[in-house]
Amino acid sequence: MDKSEILELLHAKLSEKIENLERLIADTRAANNETKSSMGDKYETSREMVQQEINNLQIQLNENLKARNSLQIINVNPHQNVGLGSLVETDKGLFYIAVSLGEISFQKRKIFLISPESPLAKALNGNKTGDSISLNGNVQIIKNIW
Repeated sequence: MDKSEILELLHAKLSEKIENLERLIADTRAANNETKSSMGDKYETSREMVQQEINNLQIQLNENLKARNSLQIINVNPHQNVGLGSLVETDKGLFYIAVSLGEISFQKRKIFLISPESPLAKALNGNKTGDSISLNGNVQIIKNIW
C-alpha cells in the first residue's frame, strides 16, 4: 500500500472541507449583514442565532485546519510498530492513524481514517505485526503494518 497516495487523498479531502466551510461562513456573514441593514433592532435574536451558527462553523473550520496541519508531520515510510502515520491491517479492518475523517475507499479497499487520540489508535499504539489488542471486549490481531 502506498501511504503517500492515501496522504494526498486526505489532504484533498480536508482542503475540500475547509473550502466548503469558508464558503459557508462567508455566505452566512453576508446574509447576517443583509439582515442588519434591512431589518430593525427587533430582529436581534435572529441575528444572534446567525452569529452562533458562524461561530460553530468557525470552530469546525479551525479543527479541519488543525487536522490538515497535523498531516505535515506524518511519516510515510513503513513502520515496524504502530504509531502516528501507520496503516494497520487487523483481522477486523484497515486503519490509517492520522486524522479522524471516517471511511474512504482506496484501491477497492475500505480504510478507516482514525485520530491518534481515538481509543483504537491508543490500543494499537506501539504494537507490531502478530500482536493482538482487546478493545471493548473485541480482540483484533494485527496482520500487517505499513
